[in-house]
Amino acid sequence: MIEKPLAYLYINRRGEKVQIHDLLKTAEFQPNKMKKKNLFSSPRMFFDIYCLEPSQQQALHRHDDNDKIYLVVDGEVEVMLGSEKQTLYPNQAVVASAGIPHGILNRSASRAVVAVMMAPHPAFEK
Repeated sequence: MIEKPLAYLYINRRGEKVQIHDLLKTAEFQPNKMKKKNLFSSPRMFFDIYCLEPSQQQALHRHDDNDKIYLVVDGEVEVMLGSEKQTLYPNQAVVASAGIPHGILNRSASRAVVAVMMAPHPAFEK
């Protein structure tokens, strides 16, 4: 595979540079808890990667007015949606609709990277 340098595109409304991210190269882990890393953000949404060491988790929680999508990039995670649990593998995605309790857990012996998008952005809610 040919290594390509990260590039920038001029695509946002303010004419600002928007970086293209390689999700696996951008991943950062920490030993004590899951690492959240924001890649893109606007008042309408955010796009993060969650980096989980074995046994790390995002505790069960909910957002009353926001939908969240989990997309496994690398490794595997158990996703909890309400009372249901399902293991997701690379290239598998699921939506946690507004009001549904949700969380993820890395039950495997390997690291996991999960792309996460939420809309609308909860920090910008009225």
